[in-house]
Amino acid sequence: MKIDGIDKKIIRSLIKDARIPILSIARDVGISGAAIHQRLRKLEKSELIDSYQMKINPKVLGYTTVAFVGVFLETTAVLSSIIKRIKEIKEVVECHYTSGNFTIFIKVLCKDNEDLMLLLDTKIKIINGVSKFETFISLNQQIDRQIHI
Repeated sequence: MKIDGIDKKIIRSLIKDARIPILSIARDVGISGAAIHQRLRKLEKSELIDSYQMKINPKVLGYTTVAFVGVFLETTAVLSSIIKRIKEIKEVVECHYTSGNFTIFIKVLCKDNEDLMLLLDTKIKIINGVSKFETFISLNQQIDRQIHI
């Protein structure tokens, strides 16, 4: 996908604030609102813009523990059934099939460490095909950003 300087300015504005009015972007970039709309449609059609999302602060809702769980499987033949079960766990916010030591690497949000232990014991450990897992608690997130455009 080839993008020019104007596209980059539009994207950077939206990454900074997805609710910014189109006319504000148009003024900053120096082209019409209609031209901004056309460029956005082109970027969406190319799938460079995947979605426009609101971001919730989980701490405000009481989710203070962020953890990563590396999951070892008995065999990768059960991968799809395990992913299906993991999708049912509301605390799981990301799930990755990996090439490292773990077959699956998941990110979970929990109210506290006790809630995390309960999640591991009652929802992860009991999944058929999970042989073992390793948990890493995040002490503090240092970087959270989109890829640079």
